[in-house]
Formats: sequence, structure tokens, C-alpha cells
Amino acid sequence: MKSVRSMVLVSSDPVSMERGAAQVYENLKTEIETLGLSDEISLSMIGDVGRHDALPFVIIYPEATIYGPVKPENAQYLVEEHLYKGRVVPELQASHKELTGKIAWVNARKGTLPAEQRIVLQRVGIIDPENIEEYIINDGYQALGKVLSEMSPRDVIEEVKSSGLRGRGGAGFPTGLKWGFVSGTPAKKKYVICNGDESEPGTFKDRLILEGDPHSIIEAMSIAAYAVGANEGFIYIRGEYLLAQERLKKAIKQAYDYGILGEKIFGSDFNFDIHVHSGAGAYICGEETALIESIEGKRGEPRARPPYPTTHGLWGKPTLVNNVETLANIPAILRNGGKWYRSFGTPSSPGTKVYTILGNVNVTGLIEVPMGITLREVIAIYAKGMKRDVSFKVAQTGGSSGSIIPASLQDTPMDFDSFQNAGVSLGSGALLICDENTCVLDLAKVLQNFFKKESCGKCNPCRIGNERAYQILENISQGTGTMQDLDDLAMISKNLFELSNCGLGQTAGSPIRDILNHYRAEVEAHIRLKVCPSGVCPMSGKRL
Repeated sequence: MKSVRSMVLVSSDPVSMERGAAQVYENLKTEIETLGLSDEISLSMIGDVGRHDALPFVIIYPEATIYGPVKPENAQYLVEEHLYKGRVVPELQASHKELTGKIAWVNARKGTLPAEQRIVLQRVGIIDPENIEEYIINDGYQALGKVLSEMSPRDVIEEVKSSGLRGRGGAGFPTGLKWGFVSGTPAKKKYVICNGDESEPGTFKDRLILEGDPHSIIEAMSIAAYAVGANEGFIYIRGEYLLAQERLKKAIKQAYDYGILGEKIFGSDFNFDIHVHSGAGAYICGEETALIESIEGKRGEPRARPPYPTTHGLWGKPTLVNNVETLANIPAILRNGGKWYRSFGTPSSPGTKVYTILGNVNVTGLIEVPMGITLREVIAIYAKGMKRDVSFKVAQTGGSSGSIIPASLQDTPMDFDSFQNAGVSLGSGALLICDENTCVLDLAKVLQNFFKKESCGKCNPCRIGNERAYQILENISQGTGTMQDLDDLAMISKNLFELSNCGLGQTAGSPIRDILNHYRAEVEAHIRLKVCPSGVCPMSGKRL
């Protein structure tokens, strides 16, 4: 890549594109060429940066000046003033309250915000995701080259084990251990699957990675395939993620053109092919065995386990399934070593975690922070406090499949073991932060309604239990509940946890359990006093 005096980056996430980012880019390009600055200035479109109000934005390096929202008609003036005359344009700069996600990270590098420790998102918002050379010049494919030239498959698995990396989809299963299971299963044919079916409401971290750094997933899957003895992989991605699919397909084609996919990769005996499989929007297909059924062309229903995919997966062959965020950690671990990775996070949960911050806070968006940070720190430092200074009441983690977290746990380290010991789960990465005006019964009802609609219906505890739980919660919210309803809810929750066939049904019991454990008095007020303390529930006297 040629040396330039300035880099101009234009956001190209779906919201930015809807607001005219492509035309902003073209107008900037035209003006740069008109002023004869093409040899001095690099212009690129970059990936998603998390949701905020300054879209589309333009970042100009090396100053890290952020403009936004930028309209197509602003482009000429911006180039003339900042790039030609060297003067910042204050009236186009993004306001502080709009700076979130990657924007916040840029400011962290300038010393205005606590720095995030980025491993997974280290290139997102920095490189052009459609340019393989930009990925390569930013340490891309170094880990794969190192693995194929210096390490045996066993060495790779041991390095991943030593890092302590745990699955980032919510369960927290040790990644190296899972790789070892697939590697240890003898078979002529094995598969690697990247689970990009990001189904949880409020979670968009995987989309950001796939749109902003697709080559990192290709590199990670290739390393995983070498380690477990696979020669074919699938990226299963939500059908709604059109931009991510487009960029993945471009990245895969580039990787083939550069000899990084296909036969005899880097001159070795290792062969690997990757296919993109678009999902149809079913929440249940985020469950790994339902996902496998979908790839095989069947209805997306979970399989009974055992056997597990590690021994009997896609088309009955040993299959490694990891989610996007988990895989995005792999290249950095193999470049720097497991010991380096353990310098982040906690002893039992090393590394970082990507969260999407939503709800009644001043700043929403996406962050990557060390495992073990507390909810109080996230709210105060990254979310900039609660809106209108209304007190924090409850958080809901991981989209629908996480836990309802009371204020009493906001100083508990957010890692797998600390949360498990507290009786809650970390979830996949969404953080819905709610103030004291939120009714926890209404929140649980919304979640239960989601599970009711998304259940595949294969097993009775999930199909019947979620329907009945929603009916009971609806009755309580209408003021027609009874104390017996609370015992019934507790039994339904227990049955969902213990008898459901898959993770959807098992996690569907969480909202009920959590409100009974942490907010029973508020729920009982709906029954005994016929009032909603938060003033949310209608209390109309109707009963299902």
C-alpha cells in the first residue's frame, strides 16, 4: 500500500447506506480528484461501528477527527477545508453525546474516554473490509501462515486450550476442549461451521464483525479446520444480514484468488473450502444442531443429544461449530500466544467480551471490554449513566436467552463463573439496561411471548410450557392473577430447565425464575394489591 498523508474513512453499515453514505463517498472521491489530492489521500469505506446518531460519519486520520452526520452536499466543503486547507470544520463535527461504539474507541485513543482493549474488533472501523490487502497489512493471515509452517494440529489445539478461551455464544464451553473432541474423532470427512445466525433480539455484534472484518473469520475457520482435520467449512448467516453476506462472499473470492483458500494453502498439504449458507430467519436455528439440520436442507429442529456434533454433526460427520465472536479471537491467540491472551479478563474467563448496550442510558452502542468488568462500570463509563438520572433497576443480558439482573448484582464481575455463582447467566452479549420505570413482570411477559412464538414445537415442555407461562403472566398483568399462579410459574420454569430438548426451552425458564427470585414482592403487588408499581401493566381485569 502506498504512503499517504491522510486517511479518510466513511461508515458503510446498513443505516449509513440508507442515509446516503455511498453518495458521500462518491462526492468525496470526486472532490479529492478535482483538487489533485488522490496521491496524498486514501479514501475507504469501513464496516459497522455500532448504533449511534451521527451516521453516516467520516473519520480523518491521523488527527482522528470525526464528522457526522455528513450529507452528500457537505463533501466538497469538507475536502476543501480539512484536506486542502488543513482546517477542521467544527460545524460538521459529531457531538460528544453521539459518540458511541467504534467512535468512542477513536476518542479513547485520543485520551477522552477509557480505552477499550480490542482484540475481536481491532480492525473494525479501521480497514476497508472489502480490501484483502488492508487486512494483510494489519497482521492478517499471519496466524494462519505461522500455523501451517510451524505448528502441528495438536500444537494449535494446545495453544487454544492454554488461552482459556471460552465460547462467546453464551454457554462458555472451553473452545480448545471442543476442538480436541473433533480432532480426536477419527473420520475421513470433517466440517467446520461458523454460527453467524445471530438471533438474539438486541444483539448485533456478530453482524458488525462479519461486515467490518470478514477476513478474520475466514482466517479463524482455516486455522480451526487445520487443527481438527477438516477440509470444508460453512458460514451460516442470517438471511437478513445482506451486507454481511455480500462482504463475506467478496472476501472468500479474494482469499481464493490469493491462494489462501483452496488447495495447498501457503504451499502446504492443507486444503480448505468455505461456503456461505443463508438462513431463513428462524430463532431456533441459532441452536447448533438445528443449524446443522437447516444446512442439510431439513426443517430447523434441534436433534436429541448425545450424540453431539463433535462426533456426529453435519451429514453424520464430526463437526466443529463455533460462533462468530469466538472465532474472531483465534488469529490473535495464535499470533501472540495463549499466555498473552490470559493477560486480559479474569483467570477463569480470559479475554474480552463484546457487548451491545441498549435501553434507558445516555449512550447506546457497542463496546469490547475485558471479561470481569461490572455492570456498574459499563453504565457509568461507557453508557454515560442513566437517562434523566433515573435510578437503574434491572438489566437483561444476552437478548432473550440471558438473565434478568437485579441492581443488587451490578457490582458482580461479568464473567462466566461469577455470574453462574450468582445464579444468572452472561448471555450472548446484549445488555438491555432499564430504569425504575420498568415493570419486571411486563419485561418477563415480553420475553415469554418471544419464546412462545419462536419455539419449534418439537418437545412438549417448551411448546406447552411457554404458552402457559405467557398466559399466566398476562393474567397477572391484567390484575386477575392468583397466588397459585406463582407456584405454577415456578413449576413451569423448573420443567423448562430440566425437560426441554434444547437450549431454547432450557433458557426460556430464566425470565420466570429471575423475577420470582429477585422481584417477587413486585409481582405479588400485581396479585394482592391489583396495582402495577411501575404503572406499566393495564390491570384491566381481563383473564385469558
